[in-house]
Parts: sequence; structure tokens; C-alpha cells
Amino acid sequence: MKILFVIVLLLTSVAIVDVSAQSTEATREIPAAKQTSLGLYVTAKEAYEKWKAAPGQVKVLDVRTPEECLFVGHPEMAWNIPFLFMTHQWDEEKNWYALKPNRKFVARVKEWAKPKDTILVMCRSGDRAAKAVDELAKAGFTNVYNIVHGMEGDSVKDPENLYDGKRMKNGWKNSGLPWTYKIDRERAWVAEDEKPEADK
Repeated sequence: MKILFVIVLLLTSVAIVDVSAQSTEATREIPAAKQTSLGLYVTAKEAYEKWKAAPGQVKVLDVRTPEECLFVGHPEMAWNIPFLFMTHQWDEEKNWYALKPNRKFVARVKEWAKPKDTILVMCRSGDRAAKAVDELAKAGFTNVYNIVHGMEGDSVKDPENLYDGKRMKNGWKNSGLPWTYKIDRERAWVAEDEKPEADK
């Protein structure tokens, strides 16, 4: 009996060490740009499973621009509250269109969710989502996860691969999870004070 007890104790110790090692390894694999002050991360598949298990309690927040949601697509259950907006000015340093902060980001999230809610945050590939998570953490939200590979995933880095430089690995779309181009007015960002004028 004592031998059996010792074997069970040893196996339990090994399992605990193994889980601890996996958690440390998972954190180590997340690039600095995708890390958050809350330290909560999920892959796209994990995010979908988390939402599917409790759709009433788990919220999916897409912080990409409305243009990205419209033309790239978005998870069917996600709400779009942009963290940044695209401008039509050129950023010489980054060599692409300049982005500007959404000053109403935190206020809009507070209208939609409570500080203790479980929120899974997505952007294109995880960097912007990390910044959005940190802003929400500063505002008192405590259970906010970064979907680390975002909607489009990471770029393939292999000159021999047809998809070199394209976002074709991991991420929501590449994982075969449900997404759509259709915009749901209730879940979409609409700037109420910037409605287009009626045709004259």
C-alpha cells in the first residue's frame, strides 16, 4: 500500500511539474508585442471553444477598423469596437496608412461589458489587441484575454513557400472557425456623430 501511495505521489508531482513547464513555455512563446499586463492569452481555437462553452458569459471583441471587418471578414459573434482608426494620411516611417487612436474606445467597451466579464480581444495578428487589453486593464477590466494570432494570423516566413509574407498560419480564418463578411448593425461600430448626410 505504501509503495502504491509513493507511486501515485510521484506521478502527481511529475504531472504538476509538466503543467507548470507548459504554462511557462506558452508564455515564453508569445512575442513581446503580443504580451499584456493581465497575462491572459488564448489561441483562436481556444477562444472559440471558450465562447461556445458559455456564449452568454464570454464576449468576443474585434478591435480592428471597420474597413478590416468589412473587407477581410470577422467572427460571426464578435462586436467591433475599433482601438485605432485608419486615416488617409501616409506614415513615412511605417510606410503605410497612419492610424489614430479611438478616443471613445474604453467608453464604448464600458457601455457593452462589465469590468468582471470575460472578454476575448482580437485584432489582425495580436499586437493591437495586446495594447487594447492593456487599456482595458487600466480602466479596471480584469478578465480580458488576447487572442494571440488574431483574425488573419502570423506571416509565413519561408522564401521557398508560395505564401511567403502572407498571413497564412494560425489565426481565426486559417483555423477554419466561423466568420462572415456580413455586417450586423447591432454589433458594428457606427460613429453616431458622423452619420453620412442624406442625398440632396
